[in-house]
Amino acid sequence: MDKLDAMNAFAKVVATGSFAEAGRELGLTRSAVSKAVMELETLLAARLLDRTTRRVSPTEAGLAYYERCISILAEVEETEAQISRLHDEPRGILKINAPTSFGTLYLAESIAEFMQLYPDLSVEMTLNDRFIDPIAEGVDITIRIGELTDSSLIARRLAPARLVLAAAPAYLEKRGIPTHPSELSRHDCLTYGYATAMQRWRLRDGEKLLTVPVNSKMCCNNGEILGVAAIAGHGITSLPTFIIGPAIRAGDLQVVLADYPPDDLSISALYAPNRYLAAKTRVFIDFLVKRFGSKPPWEID
Repeated sequence: MDKLDAMNAFAKVVATGSFAEAGRELGLTRSAVSKAVMELETLLAARLLDRTTRRVSPTEAGLAYYERCISILAEVEETEAQISRLHDEPRGILKINAPTSFGTLYLAESIAEFMQLYPDLSVEMTLNDRFIDPIAEGVDITIRIGELTDSSLIARRLAPARLVLAAAPAYLEKRGIPTHPSELSRHDCLTYGYATAMQRWRLRDGEKLLTVPVNSKMCCNNGEILGVAAIAGHGITSLPTFIIGPAIRAGDLQVVLADYPPDDLSISALYAPNRYLAAKTRVFIDFLVKRFGSKPPWEID
């Protein structure tokens, strides 16, 4: 028998003064309870109980052991209850990792509202654009945008991330409005990435996918910086509407090649597979799905 189970059996015998009664309360046979106590006595090299034909009573060593057993079993029960509450109720520390631009533009306000709904939760959030392993880095939820590589992680789609090509009206007036992707080679383009060389945009022509080489005037791994450069008239950029949607609505940027859109991306929450998904993780993902949904607030039409 497991040591904790044996300790529990011993404590029941002391409390009831009977192997048979302890067995009835635990759903065990009298012999199973007696065997568990004998195993403890062998392990401890001490007699724990004085046995008579009428009653069982603890020895001096048994009484001291009983008091410790009661304390240990109570702590185990409380620990199990606390762990169960962590899965049943949103509490504890929620660790989130997210892309920089999306985090500052949309998660900041969302998390502030979420924390008001769940005051027993604390939040630790880190922002960066590199893909991390949430298991290795101890993160509950990783939010990522784009195609997801095959992994052992579970992904839940939070919202679409629609990409559009856009430029400042002043730039288009000066350089002309492209009417076909092939014309992009004659334009300055502001590209996302880490190098200006060999930049290509993937655009849709109906069901056909076009891979179009572009002249990268500026390359950056932060979409907000590219958006600022586009508004300043430095070229055409390809960015998600959650970054440049407000500038398009304000007229600071104009969508181009609307009939040849880039492939849409998805905003997803990634988390480690777990049969017992913690309530804090579950309710936060549900909150974001409801907040953003299929028609997120940053869309331009």
